[in-house]
Amino acid sequence: MVEISAEPTQSGSSARPGSERADAAHRSLPKATARDVSVFYGEKQALFGVNLDIPDRNVMAFIGPSGCGKTTFLRCFNRMNDTITGARVTGEVKIQGKNIYDPGVDPVQVRARVGMVFQKPNPFPKSIFENVAYGPRIHGLAKSKADLEEIVVNSLNRAGLFEEVKDRLDSEGTSLSGGQQQRLCIARAIAVSPEVILMDEPCSALDPIATAKVEELIDELHENYCIVIVTHNMQQAARVSQRTAFFHLGYLVEEDATDHIFTNPRQRRTQDYITGRFG
Repeated sequence: MVEISAEPTQSGSSARPGSERADAAHRSLPKATARDVSVFYGEKQALFGVNLDIPDRNVMAFIGPSGCGKTTFLRCFNRMNDTITGARVTGEVKIQGKNIYDPGVDPVQVRARVGMVFQKPNPFPKSIFENVAYGPRIHGLAKSKADLEEIVVNSLNRAGLFEEVKDRLDSEGTSLSGGQQQRLCIARAIAVSPEVILMDEPCSALDPIATAKVEELIDELHENYCIVIVTHNMQQAARVSQRTAFFHLGYLVEEDATDHIFTNPRQRRTQDYITGRFG
C-alpha cells in the first residue's frame, strides 16, 4: 500500500525588487500564438485562417455553437488532430515562440508541454498514485522514488485532491467520483509541468458541486499556468476566464477581455449568440 503524508511544498521566498513589474510584463506576453491556422478533414475545411494570441497565466475561454470549430482549434495546440485520419493543419502554431508544426518536432514532446483534460474523465486503469506518476516516469522527470512521490503529492495537492485520497493512493483511479476523477486527470496533466493546459468542456459530465470545485481549481491554477478552456456554458466562461474567443462556422469572430465580450461585444454575431438569438 502506498502511504505518503508529505506536506505540499511552498515557495515562501520574498519578492525581489522589481519582480512585480517583471511578473506583470511576463503575464502580458503571449504564451501561445496561432497565425493563419486552418484545419481540414479530408476535403472539408473545418477552420478558416484563425489568428490568436493566448496570454500566459490567464484563462482563455473558447465559446460558440456546436460544430463551430472551437474544439478543433483547441486540439491544434497539442497536435491532437494528428491522430485523426485525413486531418490536416496549415498555418503556424507557436508555444513559447517555437512552431510546434515544424518538421522534426516530436508530437509526443509537444503533448508533454501541453497537457489536455477531456470532456469525460478518463483516468487510466491504474491506481491513483500510478495515474499521476505515469507521465513523470515515462518522461524521466524523477531521479528517484522519493522524487516521484514528491511530484505525485504536489500534483494532487495542486489539484485539490490529496487530502481526499491520501489514505488510498493504491486504489483504482476509476473508483473515485466523477468530480474526483476529473481532478485526478488535472493532477495527471500538471505532473509533467506543462506550459499550457487545454480543457475540453471539463465540467460537462459533472454535477454542480463537482463543477464548482473544478472551477475553483481552474481559478487557482491560472496563477501558474496558461489555461485554455472550451465550454458551452457561457456563465462558466464568464466566471473562470479573463479572455474569451467566440467562434462561428469555423471562423474566429471576436476575441477580447471576457467582460467586454459579455457586456459590449463589437460584433453583431457575438451579441446574438450571447443573448440567445442563435446557437
